[in-house]
Amino acid sequence: IIETQAGDVSAFVPTNVISITDGQIFLETNLFNAGIRPAINAGISVSRVGSAAQTKIIKGLSGGIRTDLAQYRELAAFAQFASDLDEATRKQLDRGARVTELLKQAQYSPLPVSLMGATLFAVNKGFMDDLDVKKVLAFEHGLHQFLKTSHAALLDKIEKAKALDKDAEAELTAAITTFKKSFA
Repeated sequence: IIETQAGDVSAFVPTNVISITDGQIFLETNLFNAGIRPAINAGISVSRVGSAAQTKIIKGLSGGIRTDLAQYRELAAFAQFASDLDEATRKQLDRGARVTELLKQAQYSPLPVSLMGATLFAVNKGFMDDLDVKKVLAFEHGLHQFLKTSHAALLDKIEKAKALDKDAEAELTAAITTFKKSFA
């Protein structure tokens, strides 16, 4: 564990440690204080192992999220000073806020791969794009409960395969669509 001075990762000790490790996770106080836990700065955290350690479903669904989050944080910092934002920028900020909210995880509450996959699938396919940010976690929780009670076989299939085939993807799309109609 290396503590940086004012977040400067280019100082002597951090750069030497970076050069001899297979990856590093940078935690930031301001993210922690904003309620983002774990407070990982996705923009400068690196893994040489990368996605090789992930399951197929997580690797496939989370591919662009890291980049999206890094861009979101940059845009959010810029947007504080901008008075007029175009529609595309506003949508990117809204989506980034939803993804950030989804990635907040309660302590001692791990999720099975199937439910993580369902959440990532839902956000990637735009099922949450019209939700208020404050309702995203309620939507996720409700979706998980709905899938556990009404689509347990699908979750089991995803959990065993650790991947989404075309049939599972179609079934998951239908399940999320059905749930969303009942979500208020």
